[in-house]
Amino acid sequence: MHLVEVKSHPDCKRFVLFPVDLYKNQKQYIRPLDKDIADIFDPEVNKNFERGNCIRWLLLKDDKIIGRIAAFILRKTSAKGETQTFGGIGFFECINDQNAANTLFDIGKKWLLDGGVEFMDGPINFGARDKWWGLLTKGYELEPNYQCNYNFPYYKALFENYGFQTYFEHYTFLKVIKEDVNPRLERKASIVNSNPDYTFDHFKMEKFEEHADSIIDMYNKAWVNHEGVSTISREQGHLLMKKLKPIIDEKIIWFAYYKGEPVAFYINIPEVNQWFKYVNGKLDLIGKLKFVWHRWRKRNKKMLGFVFGVVPEHQGKGLDGGIIHAFHNMAKSLSNQYEVIEINGIGDFNRKMIIVVKQVGGEICKIHTTYRYLFDRTIPFERMKAIK
Repeated sequence: MHLVEVKSHPDCKRFVLFPVDLYKNQKQYIRPLDKDIADIFDPEVNKNFERGNCIRWLLLKDDKIIGRIAAFILRKTSAKGETQTFGGIGFFECINDQNAANTLFDIGKKWLLDGGVEFMDGPINFGARDKWWGLLTKGYELEPNYQCNYNFPYYKALFENYGFQTYFEHYTFLKVIKEDVNPRLERKASIVNSNPDYTFDHFKMEKFEEHADSIIDMYNKAWVNHEGVSTISREQGHLLMKKLKPIIDEKIIWFAYYKGEPVAFYINIPEVNQWFKYVNGKLDLIGKLKFVWHRWRKRNKKMLGFVFGVVPEHQGKGLDGGIIHAFHNMAKSLSNQYEVIEINGIGDFNRKMIIVVKQVGGEICKIHTTYRYLFDRTIPFERMKAIK
């Protein structure tokens, strides 16, 4: 076995294509868009290069690729102004061979140690935690959602045999649209609905720019103090919203207002992997035509809970119940279009949000585990602290 650092264009292509061959007999696997993977490692596209760096390797045996891995270093500034250096590995793919996996983990560990990092998280993304984050450890029988990791069950043993320990878990909840929400959420909704200062309404395309600004402001207020979550700039937020614009269904994005000011948001989108699975990873002209055709001809039965937030001043007042109840009433009227909703990325450290989602009626259908490997093996391991 020998390692090759990914530098050349042919090796970049081989890095992207290796999983296609690895998962060719796995019917649940949906090939990611090639461009989505390539963009992560492009300094012109990924702004995280401004505060970090990354590297990639291929593992070969007899000139055949048997594994790949990327390693990342990010410098993050906390709310207190302190700069911390984080490191991890991601985009790990490997045959079922512990020695091969160890070789990949070892090279990532060495590079991170040389970069002054004290631990190795994985599998993670060179960017936000809402994409390509965590190892799938439950839900192998289900198709992956857009930009979510899918992997073989044996990966769990590869990580844990090396010495990785569970730092936190991300849950994906599944709910059948026609099923009612929990009575407790109904009660919370009735309380907040009795206050005339609170109102609820869905997204309006004619107010696209205004809504985008509101979402950015609310997201930064609601999530900025959570570990591992960075603020998003106005530029980043508008870029994201413009990417979502072609698939937005305005009736499944909801806002809560207090005296006319937006104070909470709940964004759902059609689950685009249900269309992208037909384009074979390529969104070129042919791929775009396939996407449009399948979007037109094939009903997308799944929506995705994308992001949710309540600004701090209005947390604990039942707004979660109010906004979800308003959304759910609308969603039930669309049940001839959508049959299920999956809500991604609920961390096990976010107990309040878990309670809310369970009140919606969802059950855990997938788990993505974020592992941590401490380089100093004498330090007691601690899981990520729960949000208070």
